Amino acid sequence: MRPTEPPRYIPPDLTQARLKKAPPARTAKAERDGVLPDGFFATTNLPTYVKGADGTWTMPRQPRMDGVLVKDADGTWWVREGRRVRKGDEVVVGLSEDGSEGVLVHSTGFTGGPSAQGDFHFMSSQVSREKPIDYRMIARMLVDEKRRGGYVAWVTGPALVHSRARDNLVWFIRNGFVQALLAGNAVAVHDIEAAIVGTTLGMTSEGDPTEGGHAAHMRAINAVRRVGSIKAAVDQGLITNGIMHACVVEEIPYVLGGSIRDDGPLPDVLTDNVAAQEAMRAHAVKATMAVMIATALHSIAVGNMLPSYYEDPQRGLVELPTICVDASEFLVSKLKDRGTHQAVGVVTNAQDFMSILRAAVEREVTGEADE
Repeated sequence: MRPTEPPRYIPPDLTQARLKKAPPARTAKAERDGVLPDGFFATTNLPTYVKGADGTWTMPRQPRMDGVLVKDADGTWWVREGRRVRKGDEVVVGLSEDGSEGVLVHSTGFTGGPSAQGDFHFMSSQVSREKPIDYRMIARMLVDEKRRGGYVAWVTGPALVHSRARDNLVWFIRNGFVQALLAGNAVAVHDIEAAIVGTTLGMTSEGDPTEGGHAAHMRAINAVRRVGSIKAAVDQGLITNGIMHACVVEEIPYVLGGSIRDDGPLPDVLTDNVAAQEAMRAHAVKATMAVMIATALHSIAVGNMLPSYYEDPQRGLVELPTICVDASEFLVSKLKDRGTHQAVGVVTNAQDFMSILRAAVEREVTGEADE
């Protein structure tokens, strides 16, 4: 089994005369909680350096796009969402990304030089269902992340449950390839419906409708609400199989973010969108890989929380592998267009993707991939 090595990061030359002469980043105090000073610097998901008063360039902690740069009391730079800024916080102001105002966005660190196409910008995707899917490469990524003790966040939509991909996701959870599951109410509801009632959206595994099937998911929700939580339903033997059962048994954390169209919802669902975003963010900051399958809103939401890189203790800065899978080119194009440019778009259905990927991972683990 050969390791999959991401592109080598080439840091900027911070000894350049123009960067040495550049002023420290300017800050202004936030006037109220959640209100930013005029002219605040808006972050991208690319490697960013901030110049302090002592002339040292450092990288802010917890990077992500659509945030601001905040200096704490000990001089450490952080990326914070606007809503998390508090009155009196020192927020970086300035619009330039070239270092001339004390902030440098290094857009070509993973692309080999200033002429490469690495900039953070919109409408730059090249996604097509005609592109071949390198399942072997994705399998190697997953196996390597497991070997290194990485943190793989899976972002899933209900189409994964309605297809026969459900059992394959359970296999990935059971075998240590999932460190967090980020989804919505529907994923858990229809997975639990399958476990309790034996249908998803009232249909059998063959896709045939059942009598009274329109209410099957509501009966599943009610059963879980009666015992108080998904974990309680597993512990009491009400849920005996499926995705949520595997998460509980294997102690894999999950975040279920609610929406205005949810039935129920299940008691574990975070119906406050800000609370759900905070809970997902807690996993996004730890992610060393992300796999997004058949969910537009959750994929884009999590993509916005992810930096394009993470720091590995042995390898330094490493590009964060992000796989986005959907049957439509629209979603994977939109994700990249919204700034998650490091995402690899896979245009196929969830069932085929999960089945073929599982087989590829099994071959990789057994060593058959190198024969």
